[in-house]
Amino acid sequence: MNDITCKVLVLGGGPGGYVAGIRAGQLGLDTVLIEGQKLGGCCLNVGCIPSKAFIHAANEVDKVNHFANGSALGIKVSNPEFTLSKTVEWKDGIVSRLNTGVAGLLKKNKVKIIEGWGEMQDGKTCLVKTDDGEVLIRAEHVILATGSISTALPNLPFGDKIVSSSDILSLNEVPAKLAVIGGGYIGLELGIAMRKMGSDVTIVEATPSILPQYDKSLTKPVMKRMDELGMTVMLNAVADGLNNKGDLTILDKEGKKQVIKADKILVTVGRSPRTEGWGIENLALDLDGRFLKIDDQCSTSMKSVWAIGDVTGEPMLAHRAMAQGEMVAEIIAGHNRRWDKRAIPAICFTDPEVVSVGLSETQAKEQGHEIMKAEFPFMANGRAMTQEDETGFVRIIARKDNHLILGVEAVGGEVSELSAEFALAIEMGATLEDIAGTIHAHPTKSEAVLESGLRALGQALHI
Repeated sequence: MNDITCKVLVLGGGPGGYVAGIRAGQLGLDTVLIEGQKLGGCCLNVGCIPSKAFIHAANEVDKVNHFANGSALGIKVSNPEFTLSKTVEWKDGIVSRLNTGVAGLLKKNKVKIIEGWGEMQDGKTCLVKTDDGEVLIRAEHVILATGSISTALPNLPFGDKIVSSSDILSLNEVPAKLAVIGGGYIGLELGIAMRKMGSDVTIVEATPSILPQYDKSLTKPVMKRMDELGMTVMLNAVADGLNNKGDLTILDKEGKKQVIKADKILVTVGRSPRTEGWGIENLALDLDGRFLKIDDQCSTSMKSVWAIGDVTGEPMLAHRAMAQGEMVAEIIAGHNRRWDKRAIPAICFTDPEVVSVGLSETQAKEQGHEIMKAEFPFMANGRAMTQEDETGFVRIIARKDNHLILGVEAVGGEVSELSAEFALAIEMGATLEDIAGTIHAHPTKSEAVLESGLRALGQALHI
């Protein structure tokens, strides 16, 4: 058995883990990173990146089909064809390039990568089973970055026709009929994409609305678009299981059983922290519900044991994990850091896209703020018009007394690319006057941010 001693041990090579490793290496810390599957974790391999590749491909298919019927642009194509297996091949190529890139960055910063499944023996020791035998690693500091897994339903276990969000990204054929259990962002992103690729899609959501974490004014355009695409959405409906013919049975809002025929059933009812299989039973870690409990430095209940990313709770987002990983590496190196982020962007890559950064109107009022708000619609934005994409708006929420921006929300085509401006404004403590006084390039969709700020001040120019 090989023995390794290091300053920092990172368990998990997902977005949080590999960023922690890179930053620790940059700071001159002797660092070892353990990954049992592929570098990049769920996000890079079977989540964020491949799903966005699928969404892009689906949008291109939708565009070509639109042109097949002629368009106002004067473009018309004939007999468009689509082969999902080619899309999967292209997607896998992107994932491979990014895998290689992450490995290169870690090696560049002198991080030792151990490929194998690690199991913590105590708060400073990890036993790793590799293809070449066992490796015992002793570290002064341990960063737990074990991530999360798709949540399964007891009455619809994964296998055969029941697939997870990871599984569906590797299909070689578009299912003729697809049932999606869960109307959250994962289910809708993939459901809309598969509909554009040719599936007959039914969404089954247990609550009264899709995307329940977002304001209804943001989700209304998404609902309208799904209706235009010919998707079926069943609200207040609960998946019951499979009948003896292998068809999905659900209970509708009246408690009546209905049958949905589907070639594939995509279960997207959330994700669960990966708290099993890596030796948590050998550690004295406090839990916060089903997550590892951490403080504002991502420190756990054990000295020199840190935890970051999905295993520590909501929001389970790659960009949160990355920021935590960077911070923990700097704390270990002696820097004075604490988690003081004012906003973490939440994005739903549906059609249209939905973005929420900071406080919603409801949240701001619940916190006791007297607010002012304003919206600017994309139908009054020149760039949106030239892209044939006038759906949606940008909304700014600010304090009434000092005009401090509390939240920014948007729905529309490619509004995810505006999320950085939203987050920057909140993080830097910008006011409505700061937004109004900043020149926004013309013609761009970002002008809707400027105009919403001006409108809140009673100074709107283009509406």
